Parts: sequence; structure tokens; C-alpha cells
Amino acid sequence: MTTENWQPESPPSDRPDRPPVRFSVGLTIATLIAMAILIGLGVWQLQRLKWKEGLLAHVAALQSAPAREIGPILDSLKDGRDADFTRVSVTCPGLASAPFVELYGIRDGQAGVRLISACPVVSHRFRTVLVDRGFVADSISARPPVDPASTAPVNLVGVLRVPERGNFVTPKNLPGRWYTRDATAMARQLQAPSPAPLFLMAETPTNPEWKGLVPAPLPMDIPNNHFDYALTWFGLAASLACVYVADLFRRRKL
Repeated sequence: MTTENWQPESPPSDRPDRPPVRFSVGLTIATLIAMAILIGLGVWQLQRLKWKEGLLAHVAALQSAPAREIGPILDSLKDGRDADFTRVSVTCPGLASAPFVELYGIRDGQAGVRLISACPVVSHRFRTVLVDRGFVADSISARPPVDPASTAPVNLVGVLRVPERGNFVTPKNLPGRWYTRDATAMARQLQAPSPAPLFLMAETPTNPEWKGLVPAPLPMDIPNNHFDYALTWFGLAASLACVYVADLFRRRKL
């Protein structure tokens, strides 16, 4: 027997050949869709962060800005949002004893109402603006006197605000109890013609002698948590990717 071409046989392997990693098509597609959603939410929060920083800078500038006459501001309105948070001054005849509607509100954790009245304005486009005169707690049953015939002027400084919209849990407005700032409907109830699409949030009191009515100042503590929210969404996307990779390794060992 010749040994010229003899080669030793390889010892048998004590482990079978590994099968290729088995991909789950459904799991892969679901993971990719979920990651796209999570990353998209993170990017959206970063965009909201940029918007919120601009808003905070705008509000900070308003805190030291002098009040402007309301007429030219209303005449130059585009969609209303261009004048949001603008500080203005106006003289409102009879505002201290004007008719009002009550808007549900919460201040410092206490429920109550905000009194909304109409103020005539000198403008080429609008004849009235709705004024949020301030907050009255539910523990106070009294209200300022109403005298529609009064024309005593009230010099007012306040901030124009775009009315917020309600959502699916917001109760419907009632004639005696409002839950959203519907400028058109409120003006109709107050018989105020041609109302501006913004509300004037009073910073100075309309009834200095009536301490139960507290003016609503410019908000000082607008939250800005969008960066934290973005990190949360990106972190969830990274965690999902780790879980998917771990599942692939688990399938490799099977």
C-alpha cells in the first residue's frame, strides 16, 4: 500500500455546521416601521425645540418692550399669529362695568372663570376686540357691577393672544359657561360688531377697586422640554435596535 498520496483524515467535528441566521421578515418590517416612527417623533421634537426657543426669545423681548397702539397692529394682521404675544395699549370706554361672558379657567391650581368683555377699537378692519379682564376664583360668587350705559374710560395695557383650540375632551360651550375662546360666538353674545380674531389679555386691572378680579399677566414660565422629549424618542429607537440585534444573535444560536 502506497503512502504517497495519503493524508490524515480530519477528526469529526463535535458540533454540527451552523445554519444561516433566520430572518423574520414580519419582525424586520415591523421593527423598521417602528424605528422610523420613533426617529420621526424625535426629529419633530427638535423642530418644536427650535420653534419654542424662538417663542421664548419673543416673549422675553416683550417683557421689556413698550406697549404699542392697538389700531395699527390690528390693521396689519395677516393670520393673527403674526401679532401673538404683542403688547398693546388701548382705551376702552365703559370696560369696568361692561357686560361679560364667563370662560372656565384654572389659575395656580384653583378653578374659576375669566371675564371676557368687548372693547371698541379704532381700526380700519375691526370695530371691537375681546378683552380677558382677569380671573375670578370659584370661591367668589360676586361679580363686578354691569352698566351698559357707562362710558367711563379705562386705559388698558395687555397682550394680544391667538385663542387656543379645544380638543375632544373639552366640553361644549354654553350660553352661560364657555370652555374655549370662540371670538365670533362670544362677540355675538356680547353684541360686539366686527371682532378682531385675537384676545387682549389684560395686564393692568380693569376694576382696581374690586380685588376679586385678578388680571392675567404675560406668562413667565412657558415650559420647554422638547429636547428631553427628543432624547426619549431617540433612546427608544436605539433600544428597539438593540432588541432586534439581540434577537438575531438568539436565532443564530438556535
